[in-house]
Amino acid sequence: MKILFMGTPDFALASLKELCESGLDVVGVVTQPDKPKGRGYTLTPPPVKVYALERGLPVYQPATLRGDDFAALLSEIDPEMIVVAAYGKILPENVINYPKFGCINVHGSLLPKYRGAAPMQRAIIDGEDETGITIMYMDVGLDTGDMLKKRAVKIEQDDNFEDIHDKLAECGAKLLLEVIDEIACGKNARIKQDDNLATYAKKIEKSDCLIDFTKSAQQVHNLIRGLSPIPLSFTHTPDGKLLKIVKSRLVSSEGRCGKVGEVVSLDGEIVVACGEGSIALCAVLPEGKGRMAAADFIRGRKILQGDILS
Repeated sequence: MKILFMGTPDFALASLKELCESGLDVVGVVTQPDKPKGRGYTLTPPPVKVYALERGLPVYQPATLRGDDFAALLSEIDPEMIVVAAYGKILPENVINYPKFGCINVHGSLLPKYRGAAPMQRAIIDGEDETGITIMYMDVGLDTGDMLKKRAVKIEQDDNFEDIHDKLAECGAKLLLEVIDEIACGKNARIKQDDNLATYAKKIEKSDCLIDFTKSAQQVHNLIRGLSPIPLSFTHTPDGKLLKIVKSRLVSSEGRCGKVGEVVSLDGEIVVACGEGSIALCAVLPEGKGRMAAADFIRGRKILQGDILS
């Protein structure tokens, strides 16, 4: 079948690679427009576009999917299936309903839990011990379509967002091929989602990134790893400077050896007392500096035992 792929970041790239390397007929790629990045605001193409051009695939970067222009393009390409993975925009109904074999989506959670923009981060932040991939038919709702297949992925105690992102990208790509094969064979059983079990994974905002040390050490650890390596959680040193946290380690989940937010040890790591238990900050990003091990930050005498992080 003729497949039109729609996706933008690295998560989507894994699925596109799997489609191409398996020999399926990818007739085109729709991705977000190039965006300025870095200090020089250099116009940078999304990862999906770079790979698609290397493969010689037609690439389309419409400003909008609504209106006559994209409808005409869709009619010209005439795909029999549309595969979507982290495209970044809501698809209008005429696009969803166009292909003969449907419009299917690779979603980074075990639906109906964690519908929305940040399912991977939210699962880690919430302390879930597993997440997964759901391949689903798209509809006009937000991740509400009928499911085709799910596969669980374990979240280890120290997995961060990058770890889970990579695990799910690989899992999603493999599961996608299985589903396409089943659809081609007419075995595409649709499973309705139970809306009563649905949860929403809203976009990560700056306010979500501020560490609250009154929470338990486990909750603080979950927040730090759920936001690493980007956008990173943060706190403030006593002089008011921003201190972003790259990596942490759970020291103790019980008791407390100091005031909430107090630096209680500086033996190679910054150990901080939480509402319950203690957390070791292992790597940091100080304001105006690059990422560094906590030991280097300590050696620079930028923090002292007894300081309160707020």
